[in-house]
Amino acid sequence: MNHDVYPDYYIADILRSTKTIALVGASPNAERPSHRVMAFLLRKGYTVFPVNPGQAGKEIQGQRVYATLADIPEAIDMVDVFRAAAALPALVDEVLALKVLPKAIWGQLSVRDDKAAEKAEASGIHVVMDRCPAIEYPRLVG
Repeated sequence: MNHDVYPDYYIADILRSTKTIALVGASPNAERPSHRVMAFLLRKGYTVFPVNPGQAGKEIQGQRVYATLADIPEAIDMVDVFRAAAALPALVDEVLALKVLPKAIWGQLSVRDDKAAEKAEASGIHVVMDRCPAIEYPRLVG
């Protein structure tokens, strides 16, 4: 897929079909974008599992924090990535090692690695990069 431009229906379908989200790089700091986006996703009714090894076992916005994706006790629909773009290849490998694959991997603003995306897509996972669901949701879902 060309990750320079996404059809609106592609992003809208991901946002509408997603119920559970692993938010990788979640921060307890209310000033961080990951904290604000997590709050937005929770307000929109998504179940959000924060992932941050340094915060594992604690809570962020009332949600238990997990060290890794594999630690999350249920299947997830989407992995939302708040990490540097250089972390995306290893994260895709972590995703592909899960027993149940998510439907989508979403790289936040500036999070893009086309080779990592290609690898995920080869396994049937939809990929969105360099976008924010808190921007796209109001624009496409309402």
